[in-house]
Amino acid sequence: MSGGEPLSYRDSGVDQGAARRHTEAIAGMISAGVTGFAGVFELPPGRDPVLLACTDGVGTKLLLALEAGDVSGLGQDLVAMCVNDLATSGARPIAFLDYLAVGRLDPDVTAGVVASIAAACEAVDCPLVGGETAELPGLYAAGHFDLAGFAVGVVERDEMLRPERVRAGDLIVGIASSGLHSNGYSLVRALVAEGRLAVDPALLLAPTRLYVDDVRRLTSARTEVHAAAHITGGGLPENLPRALPAGLRAALDPDAWSIGAAAEAVLATGRVGEDEAWRTFNMGLGMCLVLPERAAESALGILADAAIVGYVEEGAPGVRLIGG
Repeated sequence: MSGGEPLSYRDSGVDQGAARRHTEAIAGMISAGVTGFAGVFELPPGRDPVLLACTDGVGTKLLLALEAGDVSGLGQDLVAMCVNDLATSGARPIAFLDYLAVGRLDPDVTAGVVASIAAACEAVDCPLVGGETAELPGLYAAGHFDLAGFAVGVVERDEMLRPERVRAGDLIVGIASSGLHSNGYSLVRALVAEGRLAVDPALLLAPTRLYVDDVRRLTSARTEVHAAAHITGGGLPENLPRALPAGLRAALDPDAWSIGAAAEAVLATGRVGEDEAWRTFNMGLGMCLVLPERAAESALGILADAAIVGYVEEGAPGVRLIGG
């Protein structure tokens, strides 16, 4: 060895003592069995169950939350971005895992983030079966971190929602978003940096709405639903067509719903055009369901903050705006 004092792992920026304290703090938040190296969950019985899996993150909304000093909603954002994707197939989530990467581990902060993830999992009746917390000095600055989530869901094969079930004449029911959810925040942060978007941070940091129970209530009531779209990055123009088969498109009436205060605030800056806003934000709808006209009344009676926002018609893939 060359001269100098011995170098420890902690000297290089990784605090194993803090890692142990973090693990101890979150141990009670894991709601399923563990083997020591992997989480355990049971596959529910069924006639012909199909497993679905997805992964997502929070994006640069995390930076806005750090700047505002409020990361309390990020756990729900993370869980929602994953389980809402599962819900578009009618699947119920049965396992969730998280990945938390930090520059320097602060158990008080990281345990709070995991607690918010666990609370969101509990809200949708999905076990948090494990995860990974990585201390990565040099890759992340002190005080910064990143999140990723992974979810597994199950649905009976013959009950799966999918584009092939959609027909021309089907109606589109939109369920209100709780805000901008977790997309478009690089643009939002640019507006904040310019001083153009001087609004209460709570408006911009509202956690992503969880739609699992909305879809679950419909399927439990045997309400006929053909397909669904989670409105995330790319907005309605990119996400709604993913729920439709070739040869059909969506016709939407923007007067049928409210785009919400956060999107209104973005447009009020005068720096973002209507077309750009539609391509970037959810514009007030976090989930869209495609169902036959005969099922619409039943669906609206079950869902909160929902409205018929359009219909399916023949045409090239895409979204056509109608109405005033």
